[in-house]
Amino acid sequence: MTRRRLILLALVLAVAVAALATRGFGLIARKEEGPLTLHGNVDIREVDLAFRVPGRIARIAVEEGQKVRAGDELAALDTASLEARIGEAGAQVEQARAQLAKVRNGNRPQDIGQARARVAAASAAAKAAEEQYRRRAALVGPGAISRAVWDQTVADRNRARAQLAEAQQALSLVRTGSRPEDVAAAGAQLRAAEAARTSAATDLNDTRLLAPLDAVVETRAQEPGAIVQAGQAVLTLAMPRPLRVRAYVSEPDLSRIGPGMPVEVTADGNPRTYRGNIGWISPKAEFTPRSVETENLRTDLVYRLRIVVADPDDALRQGQPVTIRIPRARPKAR
Repeated sequence: MTRRRLILLALVLAVAVAALATRGFGLIARKEEGPLTLHGNVDIREVDLAFRVPGRIARIAVEEGQKVRAGDELAALDTASLEARIGEAGAQVEQARAQLAKVRNGNRPQDIGQARARVAAASAAAKAAEEQYRRRAALVGPGAISRAVWDQTVADRNRARAQLAEAQQALSLVRTGSRPEDVAAAGAQLRAAEAARTSAATDLNDTRLLAPLDAVVETRAQEPGAIVQAGQAVLTLAMPRPLRVRAYVSEPDLSRIGPGMPVEVTADGNPRTYRGNIGWISPKAEFTPRSVETENLRTDLVYRLRIVVADPDDALRQGQPVTIRIPRARPKAR
């Protein structure tokens, strides 16, 4: 082979290598990359149920692993003390209502008549004291009566006048009736009693523990007869629906996915492939959590995303590691 042919062959090889490296010097369209594979875990969604009031557990109607529907009664407390409290609160309401009616209706005719009689008696006593005063006034100068008797006469007259004025004011008060402030105070006492009764009724209603939604009993933490405090967990429910998968995408692959994209979810040992969609992508970057196995280094920045599985079954358990395949992922930007 001549030297010229060797040089020509070397040039052809160099051009071919350059064309391959630059995709035909930018004239050949880049082939779309394949599906994107991510890794994650099924979200653990559970709720601890507790009574809002303290008491002794009377019954627990469910066992671990049992499915329950929203509104089912799961447990109940003994209600004897609360029922007594409601009876006491009801009596206080009736008492306050009667007191309000009393101050609103004012005084009875008999009370007014009694006050008039007292005014009449005080008026008679004052009149007698005045007559006694006039008779002795002419005797005190000549010394027919002692100074002590005269002083007592004056005191009796003044006392009789004061008692008459007091009786007249009492009659006026009885005729006027209750003050607006007394009516307002009685109304406030009635409202306070009604609020106490409502609070007792609410506490009685809270002695029943109801399922907030369709779920599965995961843990039965207490047993009948136990004394529990308000807020102390009695049952733990796992919420299997909707089933969500938490996954993480590396920063270089973030542009390849978007909300609504269809995904395929698989789990080890489970032959079924589940369908779902990307529901949410976090706007904030974070480091790869230890609970997720990925092929990238754990120090890579990732973004959390939520995947909603459309057709789950009982074989897909909460907390289970899964593999997510996104067949329609966009090509990676260069």
